[in-house]
Amino acid sequence: MRFLILATLLCARLAAAEGPTVASDAFPVRSGGPLLVDGGLIVGFPTALPTGLSRGVGAGVTFGDCPFRWGARAAWVTATESTLAWSVTHSDLRLRVTGSAEHTAGRGSVGLRLGAGGTLVHESRLRNQGMRAGLMGDALETSTFAMVPAADLEAVVTLHVLGPWLLVMSGGPSVAVVDGAARGSWTAELGIGWQP
Repeated sequence: MRFLILATLLCARLAAAEGPTVASDAFPVRSGGPLLVDGGLIVGFPTALPTGLSRGVGAGVTFGDCPFRWGARAAWVTATESTLAWSVTHSDLRLRVTGSAEHTAGRGSVGLRLGAGGTLVHESRLRNQGMRAGLMGDALETSTFAMVPAADLEAVVTLHVLGPWLLVMSGGPSVAVVDGAARGSWTAELGIGWQP
């Protein structure tokens, strides 16, 4: 019995002295190069529609080394709202040239990204119950395009997950000039990135 107690105490002491058997970094991270490609899901306010929530996808490419980087982004989002008379759908194609300042911290980085460019807005309106009333042409449905200047200021957080793969989160205010007046909104994105 004494032998069993001594053996148990010795095993416990040896296990405590060895420490954890798991590698200190189970998810190795490679130091990435100057190229970062990312894409993800976007939510935010529509550019010209005064109500609703836009949802869609976006992607971007970034070049350069920390702390200053530059790149380009594109996103397509859409929102649909209805009144008693109309169903309105807005689709925004957002095109931006970007510049950012970043700070690397451990497995990730935090930064600010400024994007400027244009948003191609497509609005389609369909009169509710218009086909039952026998309406045709512009009385039933209208469609129009407009290119508006726009800019975004986003906080960006990236986190290396495994190898060259990253989790990318961004969000912040956006402004567009619609009908000669500045209209503020916001946008947020959650996606994945690849940094070879």
